[in-house]
Amino acid sequence: MEKFTRDDIRSLLKEFGVKADGAVITHFAQNIHIDSISIRLSLTDTTNYGDSAPGSPLELVVGGVIQRQK
Repeated sequence: MEKFTRDDIRSLLKEFGVKADGAVITHFAQNIHIDSISIRLSLTDTTNYGDSAPGSPLELVVGGVIQRQK
């Protein structure tokens, strides 16, 4: 894979990670009565391919539970 492509991927994922971390921390701070949250993260290709769409779309979904630290 070309270096610039990996750099683009890493940059986008790093930005997402930083923003997601802030969002989760803010959510816990605003909802002090909850001990955990169930999260689903998804990656979906939103490219307009016109008439030449790939055979299988790019999509990834992961999930888990985040516990409030006591």
